[in-house]
Amino acid sequence: MTVTVNGLAELKKLAGSDLGSSDWIEVTQDRIDTFADATGDHQWIHVDPERAAAGPFGAPIAHGYLTLSLFIPLFTELLDVQGVTTKVNYGLNKVRFPAPVKVGARIRLAARLAEVEDVPGGVQIAVDGTIEIEGGAKPAAVLQSLSRFYA
Repeated sequence: MTVTVNGLAELKKLAGSDLGSSDWIEVTQDRIDTFADATGDHQWIHVDPERAAAGPFGAPIAHGYLTLSLFIPLFTELLDVQGVTTKVNYGLNKVRFPAPVKVGARIRLAARLAEVEDVPGGVQIAVDGTIEIEGGAKPAAVLQSLSRFYA
């Protein structure tokens, strides 16, 4: 369920709030291949299903940075900030990839709005995120993302 706020004052009131979990999405071989083409990373563990089946994970796996890039579409399911002129990614404080995402796996984002702090012309938010693998013992990614919203 999406939390919608109107303006920076309402966003500040959410500091420390659990934002819940996104819907599950499937990580397909087509998505992995498209990411490989976009980045030039065609390592066999990602794009050669036959070879990857005999590899350490028994199947092709998503690039770690593909998993990380899915943070944005998953996060937009959780928080909608209206009444601002600009929304930008500011960076990451920490990222870890505890478990691989095998082709065909479903992932989702669980997030908490850790901090909201003033910056010139707007606010910066820190979001603690966990990208979970359906049925997995460990998450695919654990991260803290920074974004800025300008009035």
